[in-house]
Amino acid sequence: MITVFIMFIVFALFILFNINRMTFALCAQKEIPEERQPKVYATINILITILLISSYVEILFT
Repeated sequence: MITVFIMFIVFALFILFNINRMTFALCAQKEIPEERQPKVYATINILITILLISSYVEILFT
């Protein structure tokens, strides 16, 4: 059980890192103003975190 949790945390960190890297590329490509970029990052990170938590709960209860 703890092994699954640790593996999922490592997987989640990898996913969040890559999503943030892609968000940076999106902001650069679409030339999003500097003052709007924190909102973009926050929104994407919150949504991905919700997705990862729901995935973990689904794995935990199946």
